[in-house]
Amino acid sequence: MNVYLDHAATTPLDPQVLQEMLPYFCDVYGNANSQHQVGQRAENAVDRARDAVAQTLGAGANEIYFTSGGTESDNWAIKGVALANRDKGKRVLTTAIEHHAVLNAAAWLAKEGYQVDYLPVSADGLVDPDAFARALRPDTVLASVMCVNNEVGTVQPIRRLADICHQSGVLLHTDAVQAVGAVDTNVRRLGVDLMSISAHKFYGPKGVGALYVKNGVRIEPLIAGGSQERGLRGGTTNTPLVVGLAVALRRAVDSAEADNMYVASLRDRFVQSVCGRLKGVRLNGSADMRVPGNANLYIEGVRGESALLSLDLAGISAGLGSACTAGTTEPSHVLMAMGLSRLQAMSSIRFSFGKHNTDSEVDYAADVLVDTVNRLRGWQ
Repeated sequence: MNVYLDHAATTPLDPQVLQEMLPYFCDVYGNANSQHQVGQRAENAVDRARDAVAQTLGAGANEIYFTSGGTESDNWAIKGVALANRDKGKRVLTTAIEHHAVLNAAAWLAKEGYQVDYLPVSADGLVDPDAFARALRPDTVLASVMCVNNEVGTVQPIRRLADICHQSGVLLHTDAVQAVGAVDTNVRRLGVDLMSISAHKFYGPKGVGALYVKNGVRIEPLIAGGSQERGLRGGTTNTPLVVGLAVALRRAVDSAEADNMYVASLRDRFVQSVCGRLKGVRLNGSADMRVPGNANLYIEGVRGESALLSLDLAGISAGLGSACTAGTTEPSHVLMAMGLSRLQAMSSIRFSFGKHNTDSEVDYAADVLVDTVNRLRGWQ
């Protein structure tokens, strides 16, 4: 049996999304920036997709910019806003548990003379709003706090943080790549000024994302080129992927309530089964403020890498943490920031469930994990 439990890394493409994309690979193949009829057909599809994304996120169409994915969106938000607003100040505030797309963009700013400060988090992986408020200063131009953590699934109090930012005249960006379909991503209700999303995290195609930029926010282009995306993001528009993003986003939001209830039941079934049969297993992160599909488990006495290899040989796909750091020997910076020791962090595995998983798959994965842990512990 093959069981895919790594949906936080990527999700399978929804067949209905693929069907909506197919005409734009071959039939409607024009460049959306061309003035002839073939190009205008592509442009019309892009315009419809932009309208659909905007409506789904509660934004205006002129506030949505298409990108190559979450990494570009994060980089553009952080670098673009910091550079465009350097007349106000050269300080950026973020957290110690952000995705590397945010952390490395912030590190780039530091090399350019900006001050970057990193807020700590609680043992549950949550930002303290009071500490966040104290950390803001008049020279802070941007704060960036992820909506949902990609490793432990914790959900941050973004609305409250946005209110705090705006009381101090600071812009707030949120990396919502893991949030779409799992929590509310309506930008008006969240109160954010910028938000990043990526289609392949919600059953859409890889290689396409979007950045929401609230009207009035100053931002410099990240990619120099032509006049695409209203002159702020050069490069030929990838029409089929943009169409796929819009369809996947709408489907994810429309089915969120039912999907979340189902996925949460799978996650809870798995955790209860494993923890009921193994000692020394603990859930990393908040038990309450977390998305339905995430179960990041610390397993005492077992190296996560060894367990992961055994699981893979049994047909079970899981992960150690961020897919963007796969192949490294360093422990998760997220788990370390939450207070886990190096050994504990390297003894943790992330299981992330999706809407296509079944009870029988979950039971099989739990059985294999229990057998694997008992075997690996017995070798010590």
